[in-house]
Amino acid sequence: MTATIAELAAGYRDGSRSPVEATEECLAAIAALDGRVGAWQAVYGDEARAAAEAAEVALDLAAGEPLGPFWGVPFALKDIVDVEGRVTTAGSAAWADRISPATGTVARRLLEAGGILLGKTKTVEFAMGGWGTNQHMGTPWNPWDADVARTPGGSSSGSGAAVASGMAPCAVGTDTGGSVRLPAALCGIVGLKTTEGLLPIDGIVPLSHTLDTPGPLARSVLDAALMFDAMSGTTPAEVERDWLTGAGRYGALRAAVDGGLAGRRIGCLSDAERAGVEADQLAAYDAALEVLAGLGAELAVFDPPTSFEEMKNTRFLIVTAESYHYYGELMEDPSSKVDERVRARVLPGAGISASAYIEAMLRRRADLAEFAAAFEGFDAMATPTTPMLPLPVDEADETNTPALFTRAANFLALCSTTVPTGVSEPGSATGPAGGLPTSIQFMCRGGDETLSLSLAAAYEAARGPMPAPPLWAGE
Repeated sequence: MTATIAELAAGYRDGSRSPVEATEECLAAIAALDGRVGAWQAVYGDEARAAAEAAEVALDLAAGEPLGPFWGVPFALKDIVDVEGRVTTAGSAAWADRISPATGTVARRLLEAGGILLGKTKTVEFAMGGWGTNQHMGTPWNPWDADVARTPGGSSSGSGAAVASGMAPCAVGTDTGGSVRLPAALCGIVGLKTTEGLLPIDGIVPLSHTLDTPGPLARSVLDAALMFDAMSGTTPAEVERDWLTGAGRYGALRAAVDGGLAGRRIGCLSDAERAGVEADQLAAYDAALEVLAGLGAELAVFDPPTSFEEMKNTRFLIVTAESYHYYGELMEDPSSKVDERVRARVLPGAGISASAYIEAMLRRRADLAEFAAAFEGFDAMATPTTPMLPLPVDEADETNTPALFTRAANFLALCSTTVPTGVSEPGSATGPAGGLPTSIQFMCRGGDETLSLSLAAAYEAARGPMPAPPLWAGE
């Protein structure tokens, strides 16, 4: 069974695991399972094996010197992140032969931290969609239902499915309106939406340069934190020191897990916002709020001064205008081999005037100020990550989105951690015999990733272990 980042790092330290073995486990899982799941766009088997052998030699030569907890950890990149000399399709058949001119900073940092790149994972074309579907390049199969093809969440669909099924310990996604958190939620894993501007976006195919943010997907909050530090360029020695001694970010996580959430004030949905949430997800959300209250958190209804629906309209103008800037010419060409659903989302950008775009940007600035004032006295806002559980792919409304709650974090320049709350009851209206994953997200002020991760870690510990999905790499 593919291990977590923390398990691998501990095993490398005590000699019970090796990067070569860990990489071979991942490659074996991919070979055994990806024929069903379809999460991978490209697998770099030979290169991953060579990198694992080099990582193992470095561990032997380190003689106790800290290489950092990400050293020798296999990982995946969403196929909109450039690696020099590699094809980056951005999920587009029209870009099937596009060679990356340079490696993006986030990818380079992960490689410099000792990560072993397994390959690229599938994405919605140009990251423009929340269900995770792709008309030409393939839609990953959500691992939580072995019989029915369900939405994996997008746009980082392959990253979510690869991690959830145990084919990789972790993966990079990007989030413009929920594209890390949606696949994390619908695939039953952890996702961190980072603060706008905190991580560089060079070498990442853009959707909206205003709102794009890269972030980690992993199977635990601790793993998401460890990967986030590697993506941030924090020195491996510093990460290892803080992780092992319980200092810095990891001290905050441990304090929340061990000491509870007394003194934390968390906003929750109003009755009006709750009305749009499906019964299974709402029941899981209410149960999670009870857990948070039991941990000592103070819960209070938070009504944002701008509703989620109003934020959607302004965000639409920004994202659509910017995506049209990048892909309008391709989408205007009727002969181009693009996903017709993505074409329909991008083309309205042609009708957005410069005046309307500027007005939307100014409206956002005003909304940010109003939200900051209203949010005084709160540490976080907790919402269901999605209003629904994973739908059968053929039932997903491609004119709509599951991003009702997630896009607020992008629009308001917040950070947010999504963590599973469990699985729906077997035999419920929306789930198969084994149930489907439910989730909650903790949205905090920009720059408060440590707080968001700490709240998620405390909840995760109180929740207990998650079951494995039916499509799982196994032992």
